[in-house]
Amino acid sequence: MILSLLLSLPVALLTVSGAAVFAHRHPGRSRGIYSATLVLSTVALCVVLIHWLGGHTPATLTLPIGLPWLGAHFRLDALAAFFLVVVNLGGAVASLFALGYGQHEPAPERVLPFFPAFLAGMNLVLLADDAFIFLFAWEFMSLSSWALVLAHHREVANVRAGYLYLVMACFGTLALLLSFGLLAGPQGGYDFATMRAAQLTPGLAALTLVLALLGAGSKAGLVPLHVWLPLAHPAAPSHVSALMSGVMTKVAVYGFIRIVFDLLGEPMAWWWGGLVLSLGGVSAVLGVLYALMQHDLKRLLAYHTVENIGIIFIGLGLALAFQANQMYASAALALTAALFHVLNHSLFKSLLFLGTGAVLTATGERDMERLGGLIHPMPWTALAFLIGAAAISALPPLNGFVSEWLTFQAILLTPELPQWMLKFLAPAVGALLALSAALAAACFVKAFGITFLGRPRSPAAAQARETDRYSLAALFILAALCLLAGILPGLVVDGLAPIVGLLNGGAHLTAQHGQPWLTLAPVAEVKSSYNGLLVLLFMALSGSLAVLLIHRLASDVARRGPAWDCGFPESSPMTQYTAGSFAQPIRRVFGSVVFQAREQVTMPPPGDARAARLEVQLQDPVWDLGYAPITAAVIAVSTRFNVLQYLTIRRYLSLVFGALVLLLLGMVLWR
Repeated sequence: MILSLLLSLPVALLTVSGAAVFAHRHPGRSRGIYSATLVLSTVALCVVLIHWLGGHTPATLTLPIGLPWLGAHFRLDALAAFFLVVVNLGGAVASLFALGYGQHEPAPERVLPFFPAFLAGMNLVLLADDAFIFLFAWEFMSLSSWALVLAHHREVANVRAGYLYLVMACFGTLALLLSFGLLAGPQGGYDFATMRAAQLTPGLAALTLVLALLGAGSKAGLVPLHVWLPLAHPAAPSHVSALMSGVMTKVAVYGFIRIVFDLLGEPMAWWWGGLVLSLGGVSAVLGVLYALMQHDLKRLLAYHTVENIGIIFIGLGLALAFQANQMYASAALALTAALFHVLNHSLFKSLLFLGTGAVLTATGERDMERLGGLIHPMPWTALAFLIGAAAISALPPLNGFVSEWLTFQAILLTPELPQWMLKFLAPAVGALLALSAALAAACFVKAFGITFLGRPRSPAAAQARETDRYSLAALFILAALCLLAGILPGLVVDGLAPIVGLLNGGAHLTAQHGQPWLTLAPVAEVKSSYNGLLVLLFMALSGSLAVLLIHRLASDVARRGPAWDCGFPESSPMTQYTAGSFAQPIRRVFGSVVFQAREQVTMPPPGDARAARLEVQLQDPVWDLGYAPITAAVIAVSTRFNVLQYLTIRRYLSLVFGALVLLLLGMVLWR
């Protein structure tokens, strides 16, 4: 019954999508469409939560559609239910935000039909229980989001972003298709139940893992498959960017977990965890370093998605390593940390993208160098953005701290692993995780400070006004959830226990709801524990006491004087720190090694009225070493094959005859 209801919701979303096509001339179409998606996403969220609280009994359903000999299989278990919560919570909040933001959309007819379809595709991926329906829904999700990326197609950069996104999406789907083919085997058992029962050889299982990493990693933004992400996310409208970064990348994580932890079963070798762990660590550090170099707010947030996907895969890699050594209690901690960060990232990244959308609506600018001083005209947006920035920087008592702290707790258990390679690798990845957390804090000090503090750097920033009430409601719902997940982490951990048990041979963390003062003790209270509620109370009391002492003990004599002007008596915005100058020390330390950063200063001589210029050149090592040679090779080969368009009929027939002979020879040799 509940599965039938959940399947009817994507159908309803597709109906809304069709209605948006035919209602494109109606003046109130935007609010009508977004109101419908808000209601449907909220209903789906409530239905899944009721199922969650009422027990976790899996529900299955087979419909006579799809492939004739297979049918369409659907299943709702604990893993799918958790990710359905993430998808529909993100969809509901993005729809609420779009009730106000959508009124400023310059091309609503290019967004409205595909927004409900995008939500429908993500829901269907999570409910699919066979390879055909999974890949069909996956490709539908990719194509609908591609159409949203191209909503503002008149900008050349957006067209390039859409093209690269489509190429990487096709590559990822091909990799997933091959992985499902290996799981199905020669018998062709394409439903997931048959795949679970199949026994692959170690070599085929390892190849399936690599293909799952390529397929799901390309959609999630795992380095080095992330190149599409910083182009596509900024190109889409802001509420779509929030869905793509905060939600769609989690659907990709779900695909990896479903294949590797569920369909493949227990890992057959310890190096599986080492491979995933290494990719996660590299993604975390490179993602935040890329972000530090950016001045565009949306590109900065897109690169931080790469960082946080890396953190999630660090937890998944640790879980694989622990499972390969039958250390299920430690694997439960690592899996809990990864799944907790899935939820956390969906909350604070959606909050930050929607906050950027509010800034974009108020100013028309995404470049931080043209913003500044927005805390005065937009105080509520600034407060919500600050909460999101603190959460993504892993500052207590917000939710980002808890999941990263749990990940560190799992890393501290790695000395018990028997493999020396993992004993060295895990602490190194822990150091990378700590470095990424510190750099993330520096990055968001820059993002918030340059955007909201100081003086306006452009007339658009000076004339900004607070965003609408729908957008503010969406922002503060997410901000409140970031705070609640941070001060009540034990409830989230207990909610994740059925999923961890499903993926970890029944083992999960002990129940946390009985701990005193809502304390989180994942390993043992005497070893490590965290209490977000006490941290919040301490911060509130110490802050209030400091304010009280300052007001009571300070002199009541008014003293006024000119503020120190740092040697610049001219009160011009040009005398402020810029985003580039803020990141310059970090760029010189890390950028010169990782990105080969080069600075060129042009200083006119005295008497020359020309302005001085600072030009910074950055090289992308992943693109230059990985994608640029492939691009050049494809262009070279296609150029050589271009002569085939101008052959005569006789040469065409000779070519076909030669190809036929080669195919026959191949068949003979194969037999």
